[in-house]
Amino acid sequence: MPPPRRAGAGDTSAFFAATLVLWAVSVGFEIGARGRRELAAVAAGFAFFQAANTAIRAAVSRDPLFVNTAVSLLHSSLTSASVIFVLLCQWRTKGLENMFQHEELVGSSWIGAYSALCFSCGYFAYDQLDMLRYRLYSGWIPGILMHHLILLICFTLALYRNVTINYLILTLLCEMHSIFLHVRKLRRMAGFRDFNRKLVKLEWVLNWTTFVTARVICHILITYRLITDAHKFDKGIELPLALSGMAGMNVLNVSLGLDLFKAFARERNQQTHQD
Repeated sequence: MPPPRRAGAGDTSAFFAATLVLWAVSVGFEIGARGRRELAAVAAGFAFFQAANTAIRAAVSRDPLFVNTAVSLLHSSLTSASVIFVLLCQWRTKGLENMFQHEELVGSSWIGAYSALCFSCGYFAYDQLDMLRYRLYSGWIPGILMHHLILLICFTLALYRNVTINYLILTLLCEMHSIFLHVRKLRRMAGFRDFNRKLVKLEWVLNWTTFVTARVICHILITYRLITDAHKFDKGIELPLALSGMAGMNVLNVSLGLDLFKAFARERNQQTHQD
């Protein structure tokens, strides 16, 4: 059963629900009225993860948080694999020195990158809807809903204009860290909370390692490259949108890092008290 509605949650959910409806109408218009068939992968992504949600709910658990986390783990795993595959293919065909040129990152689209971005865009729309439906968020301005809204705006506009696709694929490297965030949540929900277990310690090592490398450093480098190449962008919405999107993601990374540190300290202290 969904948790009771909190005071003030109604206005928050109404805002995010409205933006999601507007997003869906916009994507539907682009596909149906303008014949942008390549955007059908967005709808396919949404349908795929909704189907995964239904399957897990029927076969494993009906707990909304468990189901949502399991589907998120599936998305993180698939996205990480697809991004690594795209990067390896590009590295083999063009070489590392040519992959990260401004023209390549802004005006080109690596093989498989557009479809991968569409598929992830569909996931974030699905996840936003699932969180709103079961109220799987907290706070008056929920960070997770803001994160998804920022991504939906940046991803969708880039897909419409077919620009900065490769930049956005690089931002999805952070899904490597999300794998271990979701594994930790599922592990704790399953009752495995012994901090001294080798597998739990390994999980934390991988959690922190991927947080620093795939999320923090990666996003800082992308932001740095945007700033240093700012003079190479044409006048338009691309640079302001990219910089504002990365600024939002970097701020959310700081918040995530603080939450991760608190969780790490809490688990370690709980184990110390039990010993």
